[in-house]
Amino acid sequence: MTEQEATTQEAAARTGGKPALYVVATPIGNLGDVTLRALQVLREVDVIAAEDTRVTRRLLDRHGISTPLMAAHEHNERSAALRIVERLAAGESVALVSDAGTPGIADPGAQVVAAVRAAGHPVVPLPGPNAAAAAMSASGLEDGRFLFCGFLPARGGERRAMLAGLAGETAALVFYEAPHRITDCVEDLRSAFGDERGLLIARELTKIHESIHRCRLGEALQWLNADDNRRRGEFVLVVDGAPEAVAGDDAGAERTLRILLEELPLKQAVALAARLTGGARNALYEQALAIKKDGQS
Repeated sequence: MTEQEATTQEAAARTGGKPALYVVATPIGNLGDVTLRALQVLREVDVIAAEDTRVTRRLLDRHGISTPLMAAHEHNERSAALRIVERLAAGESVALVSDAGTPGIADPGAQVVAAVRAAGHPVVPLPGPNAAAAAMSASGLEDGRFLFCGFLPARGGERRAMLAGLAGETAALVFYEAPHRITDCVEDLRSAFGDERGLLIARELTKIHESIHRCRLGEALQWLNADDNRRRGEFVLVVDGAPEAVAGDDAGAERTLRILLEELPLKQAVALAARLTGGARNALYEQALAIKKDGQS
């Protein structure tokens, strides 16, 4: 028995011999990052459901794979899920891929997986490339905990509201961002979390122009604007979590504000409180307004 035949039998044993949906992670840039297991599954399934069949065809051609393709993207995911369930019911196995990385994580795929599970068919994940995990591995953050937030809302007001709700999160925060919004996003991060929080800017991971830079949020815009190339490509942003003592010490932040407000104008007091406590400037500003109002009543 060849190694390939043995692996095929092992896969069949895991699914009870039933047709299965294989969720296959594919390279996020460097095509050499595809796993041997992923290539084998892509060869052996009956059809590959792809976010963009043209992108996936390039990967398949690179490895001499001729498996048929079908489209399963954000605009047809519901109908694609039904067709995939029908194929599984007919005895076929299907591989699900996105353009890059792991399907269903800031990419289409979750609806397909949910439909297949609801229909009672096996779902087999094939781990592999993931931009969030790659950025975290290069961050040097020893805690290891992180909250994956994906893409922030495109509208500024919605984005700032979401960030305000994350200001006290003590786990690292991982965001994806597009080049045309990167400066607005970083400015909103600084406003929400303060100048002193650490930020990892990972750009074009695994690609030829990959760059990884770590700085304070207060320094990030200056770094991005120093070179037009630094604002190009796809970004993963890793923001340090809020310090435990700050996150759980609202009373301490209030005491700090009250003392500063006795000596300084409101804006200066808020700015200094943000530096001292690591708290979000917007949240501290609202707290300072409330303190001022209480003092006048």
